[in-house]
Amino acid sequence: MTQTVSMPLWAFLLIVLFAGVTFASHFLFPSVRWFFRKRAERAIARLNERLQRPIEPFKLSRRYDMIQRLIYDPEVTQAIVDHAKAEKIPENVAFEQARRYAREIVPSFSATAYFSFGIRLARWLSKSLYRIKLGTFDRKRLSEIDPDATVIFVMNHRSNMDYVLVTYLAANAGALSYAVGEWARVWPLSAVIRAMGAYFIRRRSRGALYRKVLARYVQMATRGGVSQAMFPEGGLSLTGRTAQPKLGLLSYIVEDFDPEAREVIFVPVALNYDRVLEDSFLIAADKSGKRRFRPPLWTVMRGVGGHLLARVTRRFKGFGTASVSFGEPLELSTFVEREGDDLTEAVAEELIQRIKVVIPVLGVPLVARHILATETIKRDDLVAAIAQSITTLTETGLPRPHRPATEVVADALMRLGNRDLISESGDQISVTANGRDVLEYYASSIAHHFDATAEETGENAAVAE
Repeated sequence: MTQTVSMPLWAFLLIVLFAGVTFASHFLFPSVRWFFRKRAERAIARLNERLQRPIEPFKLSRRYDMIQRLIYDPEVTQAIVDHAKAEKIPENVAFEQARRYAREIVPSFSATAYFSFGIRLARWLSKSLYRIKLGTFDRKRLSEIDPDATVIFVMNHRSNMDYVLVTYLAANAGALSYAVGEWARVWPLSAVIRAMGAYFIRRRSRGALYRKVLARYVQMATRGGVSQAMFPEGGLSLTGRTAQPKLGLLSYIVEDFDPEAREVIFVPVALNYDRVLEDSFLIAADKSGKRRFRPPLWTVMRGVGGHLLARVTRRFKGFGTASVSFGEPLELSTFVEREGDDLTEAVAEELIQRIKVVIPVLGVPLVARHILATETIKRDDLVAAIAQSITTLTETGLPRPHRPATEVVADALMRLGNRDLISESGDQISVTANGRDVLEYYASSIAHHFDATAEETGENAAVAE
């Protein structure tokens, strides 16, 4: 027992390494994990005291545990069996496929990443690029929302800045879980997005097994009270107008709804911008008829480089105003009682209408609308037309610019002129050859407000007659 054993140095080092790993995994790591877990729990408890909606236990579950719970869910298990029969493959192969889907979907939420890094970055980006204006916002109505209900913010989708802007503005409400498309499944962006609590979805997937795994995750999160944010349009608007809703995610929530278990409340959120960062790509995609638009790397680098240079030389004056409005919340239990068979479609249509009602009217879209109405227009006539539109919007209770018409026109013309979208000759203003598509894109974002006003005026005139 006391004899000396000689061995090669590499073998000795290997034994020491294995011994160290074994000691760490069995004694050190559990203690370290326990220490940090206790600290994290205390930090989250303090954080929940100042949040309107505390972080739900479901959201704080370990990602591994959530994946296991998802793939062993009875409905997912049945879907695995059905998929194996349909595809004529062993059930263990179908099970591993479901596990891959679950790993792809389930986030790994980090309260530290969300509230320390994510919120600060969202605030800095939002304020450094735009003037942030809060449009329609009934603070009292929103504060009366049942604290035990699952709140789902439903938004129109204008730009990828939507994620950043709403995350910043809803920081005090709690942590939002976004449904993120395939564009974000790129390392290292995917890891950051997962840590922020977002979950990935394949918008073009038609597989029944994938849809069941996704549906069950969304339904579990909803029943767990997780505050969520989703875009019912299913993608960025290519025309500026609010598109018809897609029913996928909404159908998962509506079909699993049980008013006895937990109320679900949808909060409509409407966004609009004086400048959408991706506008040229979206317009080009609309003209080509292809939704897949990936800007070349060189184009992105050149744009970022130009922006940084403008900041360094103090030539960057911001992209104008970005505004967010909150509409009338929709309680699903109340809506269920008065709707018929096609509940999901009825909910989707109602939410889109509530979003459109509160879409903010900003300077650039409003000026673009009036310039497009004529081939050329004088500045004084434009100011008068904008003033009249603001008055009309005020009378009808619609969101509107709060600055004087002269300031609205001056700011909008400066931004459009800097992009060579309009030309000014004396006091005459006209659209340039490459400006019409862009102006139509922005004017379309608010066209429904004026269409509705015109229809209402026509109906009133008919009644009077």
